[in-house]
Amino acid sequence: MSNSSYRVVLRVAGVDLTGNLKVGYALSRIRGVGIAYSNAILHSLGIDPNIPLGLLPEETIMELESALRAPEKHSIPGWLYNRQKDPFTGTTSHAVGPELLINVRKDVEGMIKSRSWKGVRHAAGLKVRGQKTKTTGRLGQAVGVKRKAIVAGGPAAGAAAPGGTAAAGSTATAQASPPKSEEK
Repeated sequence: MSNSSYRVVLRVAGVDLTGNLKVGYALSRIRGVGIAYSNAILHSLGIDPNIPLGLLPEETIMELESALRAPEKHSIPGWLYNRQKDPFTGTTSHAVGPELLINVRKDVEGMIKSRSWKGVRHAAGLKVRGQKTKTTGRLGQAVGVKRKAIVAGGPAAGAAAPGGTAAAGSTATAQASPPKSEEK
């Protein structure tokens, strides 16, 4: 093959893939396609998974896309599919790309609508699969750290600065406060 047939960026199944990656790893960059699934597709099509994606001819790229969209036509085993016994249609299929996102969103909405335990946890934004929640999933809060109180006027009056003298802002704060009267 000549250098002119090498392509730097290819569009496969709606995703831009770099041409210097090996075919097996490049296909795993597509949402819904893992290493095992991409290797099964490449084996069924007779493509070497170690050649760079940019060196494949256009006809082979089109075969890859058709195998990703319809794996049952290319003798891919059913246990590799990510939609086994779809709850809505009852069929076994493999969703790739935006279709996968739509299916997952539809599944979560169905759980929320049926008020199942997983649906309640999804609706509340909590962990769904039985993970611990005491210390993780706190959305950015500090764990096990006590924060110091923030004083509006800076350091406390009379506190020594690192150089050994009183801080400039603390003397002004001490002078500006009114004198306290002692009442009995």
